[in-house]
Amino acid sequence: MYNDRTYPALSLKDKIADYGLLIKFKLSLTVVFSAVMSYLIVGGSNVNFIGTLALFIGGMLVTGAANALNQVLEKDYDGLMERTKNRPVVTGRMSPSEAVLAAGLMCLVGITILGTFNALTAFLGMLSLVLYSFLYTPLKRFSSVAILIGTLPGALPVLIGAVAIQGSISSLAIVLFIIQVLWQLPHFFAIGWLGFDDYQKAGYKMLPVKDQKLDPKIGLLSFFTALPLILIGFAPLMISGINLIACVLVGLTGIVYSAFAWKFYINADRASALKLMFCSFFYLPIILFSYYIGSIT
Repeated sequence: MYNDRTYPALSLKDKIADYGLLIKFKLSLTVVFSAVMSYLIVGGSNVNFIGTLALFIGGMLVTGAANALNQVLEKDYDGLMERTKNRPVVTGRMSPSEAVLAAGLMCLVGITILGTFNALTAFLGMLSLVLYSFLYTPLKRFSSVAILIGTLPGALPVLIGAVAIQGSISSLAIVLFIIQVLWQLPHFFAIGWLGFDDYQKAGYKMLPVKDQKLDPKIGLLSFFTALPLILIGFAPLMISGINLIACVLVGLTGIVYSAFAWKFYINADRASALKLMFCSFFYLPIILFSYYIGSIT
């Protein structure tokens, strides 16, 4: 539960570290990475450093705001899980009002920066924040459908990056969005399986099963959501001119990802879940860099 005891004044270094935890800095970097890569893939030779930097800063601020709101809304449950019990709001090192104020300022500045590209970019940024903070966050205590909902704000960054450079949602942007949605599902299933007991303590329904060790459904769902990535990986070849070599590399990466998901289904153990999770970490940067190289060569 939320710890409201008074902490001694924190040093500047500790305060900065707490704000890093509040915005989930590493997670935010991963999210914004996909937006920037989409911006580069779709923009090709039309991108410039100032635009890329503005997208990065605006994206980090909006993502950080969403993560801060998430921690305020979950402050009564984060203390029940090992993974989240040291977050600044749940420990009382930062008050909920300070976190909300920080989130509001980050949102205001971030959306304003995204709005300098075009109105649709700003709208998608705000939509991502609302879906993550006010739909996915509360829903995961009631239904595992939250995982499906969570893929939407998780995949919106690639649309944001594409729209920032194009001003509209292109066919390539939709393909990148679909890929990011599908990629997240085996990723979430593996994480949900590994942290099943911890999530249970906090009342989070992260998997559509009551006992992950006895139900092979999670592995099978992981496999069937990874499998389409193989064929979808070739779609940019037909709709945007990204070269064949890049698409073949993306397709091969999809085969590897699907193979790890199949192993997870067959073995249903911690080792196979860990391998799938780590494979998911590598999948996204490999395919996005492949598409980027394929778009400029």
